[in-house]
Amino acid sequence: MIRAPRCFLRIAVAPAAALAAVLLSSLARCSFLEPRDPVDSSLSPYFGTKTRYEDVNPGLLSGPEAPWRDPELLEGTCTPVQLVALIRHGTRYPTAKQIRKLRQLHGLLQARGSRDGGGSSAGSRDLGAALADWPLWYADWMDGQLVEKGRQDMRQLALRLASLFPALFSRENYGRLRLITSSKHRCVDSGAAFLQGLWQHYHPGLPPPDVADMECGPPRVNDKLMRFFDHCEKFLTEVEKNATALYHVEAFKTGPEMQNILKKVAATLQVPVNDLNADLIQVAFFTCSFDLAIKGVKSPWCDVFDIDDAKVLEYLNDLKQYWKRGYGYTINSRSSCTLFQDIFQHLDKAVAQKQRSQPISSPVILQFGHAETLLPLLSLMGYFKDKEPLTAYNYKEQMHRKFRSGHIVPYASNLIFVLYHCENAKTPKEQFRVQMLLNEKVLPLAYSPETVSFYEDLKNHYKDILQSCQTSEECELAKANSTSDEL
Repeated sequence: MIRAPRCFLRIAVAPAAALAAVLLSSLARCSFLEPRDPVDSSLSPYFGTKTRYEDVNPGLLSGPEAPWRDPELLEGTCTPVQLVALIRHGTRYPTAKQIRKLRQLHGLLQARGSRDGGGSSAGSRDLGAALADWPLWYADWMDGQLVEKGRQDMRQLALRLASLFPALFSRENYGRLRLITSSKHRCVDSGAAFLQGLWQHYHPGLPPPDVADMECGPPRVNDKLMRFFDHCEKFLTEVEKNATALYHVEAFKTGPEMQNILKKVAATLQVPVNDLNADLIQVAFFTCSFDLAIKGVKSPWCDVFDIDDAKVLEYLNDLKQYWKRGYGYTINSRSSCTLFQDIFQHLDKAVAQKQRSQPISSPVILQFGHAETLLPLLSLMGYFKDKEPLTAYNYKEQMHRKFRSGHIVPYASNLIFVLYHCENAKTPKEQFRVQMLLNEKVLPLAYSPETVSFYEDLKNHYKDILQSCQTSEECELAKANSTSDEL
């Protein structure tokens, strides 16, 4: 008799809230929201953090459940003994704020149609009229929730990882899976979908039960790890709530590159340029990406922009990520020290257990978070750092920059640490090695072109972060100078 995996997800929900959740889930699965076959757009490489995972890994388009084994992955006498994965949630709906801006833009186009009597002087439908009539199907309740395509992202990722690391994802280990998640529904739901993908791996052809009926330890909400930025007072004060922290983002919005796009879009849509702003232009661009990612539809919103426009709008998005989550301010990355240290605590424990010939208590740790979780951590580790900072004034010089958020943290992006034990090691140091994968591709070390490191050497390289970076100190606000003048 096949025994069901002992894995469950327990979330206490009030009856009314549970009913609402069921209704929303049913709506999300309605056919008009289901993803269709993949559709491509020349703009796809430039959507920043709204990029589809398959646009970063094009091979998935032909076989989304088949694992692709990077030839750089260790094999032979080195056996993987632990995997720690940090996973961004799958494809999601726009936020309520983005939907309100889109509604505002849609209203402008409809008002234009009313002024023009709803017709085109050339006798053919112009783009503005087509967009005014294009269904605005986004609703406030969607507000960043995971979509069916996002669940598919997670199920397929689970199938690929389980096939790539069969010993770690064995059925014997399933009861020892450890899942951690952000409290946001899109992350909780991503963890649940990942578990359903593993069920499919263990029981092909059998429909998975509701996650609530599985029996192995639920994903545990831990916002201090997955949303560390919300718990760092220095980041909140000096970056998140600081009106001047994103100076370069605002300056670029009023700079020549964005103003050219503004005038061009106003002419294309036949609306007064004064009725538009950079935020509305950006939401129009992202609507193209949402329609592609969620519904597999290339909407008329994609026809508003060409590739040169897309590169400018990508840079605008990257500026925000750079100054708010990347190298712009030191606290952006230092606030993630706790998460970095937690990863190495898992690896340390596995090394100690293996040295004592004990079974690894947690062979697989899966942590579900956000782009805002991954980017600071990768910056802390020294990845994707350009020689010069990204600013409002060096767009052309940064055309070939390393820091391209869509190539680093698309939907369902993942940073994976794999700890290996090597049998034929000549010294104790050589017994344990580590490889990192970003989006299922082996990631060279930040400080070397090598793709594998002795575990001891990796720890030594990051010794300052592991030993000296204390979140309580890093995130503490500097005390106000009591002698300063006050008005």
